[in-house]
Amino acid sequence: MGLFDMFAGKAANQLGNAVKQTVQSAGNKTEKIVFGNLPESYEQFTALPQASLSTPFQTAAMTVLAFCFYPKDSELCYRMIDFLRGPRPMNGSDKSFIADRFRDKDYVPRSYFAGATPSNDYQPVAPYTISVSENRYSYDEQGIAKLFIKSGGADDPRPIKLRKAKDGKWYLWEYSSILLGIRQPESSNPWA
Repeated sequence: MGLFDMFAGKAANQLGNAVKQTVQSAGNKTEKIVFGNLPESYEQFTALPQASLSTPFQTAAMTVLAFCFYPKDSELCYRMIDFLRGPRPMNGSDKSFIADRFRDKDYVPRSYFAGATPSNDYQPVAPYTISVSENRYSYDEQGIAKLFIKSGGADDPRPIKLRKAKDGKWYLWEYSSILLGIRQPESSNPWA
């Protein structure tokens, strides 16, 4: 191998790595959805700008917000989730699944707000911000967006699926992963 062959190989290798990094970062967008104030009623919830559900990022963040109401008022939470599900309302099995996930873990949805960590018992601060990300595989299924929400109590972001309807809105399709267990708040963890 000649001197120039070695440089050509190295340049090709560097170009290959640059192309690989570009492909891997394609579609790796993160949106920060910010709520200045948290709603106190269904009417305030549906009046939020993000309630237009015009992007899958908005619907994902609105889902987290709706689940935050469960510990205080489960029926209000279910009503909000039905709004986010659009033409596919919840059934008894869906409600039972949610109730099961909230047994002794009312802090899970709060963990998705920026600044909410085990050390502060998952207490977010205003403005209430949720980071929602996509990756290069997020739109592999036609009409479905698989996005990821970072939790202060989990090592990896949790997936959530949204589906685009004929009306152009993005509705909640699959959310089970965002309700999975996370690290306990330090105040309730005897080992912390």
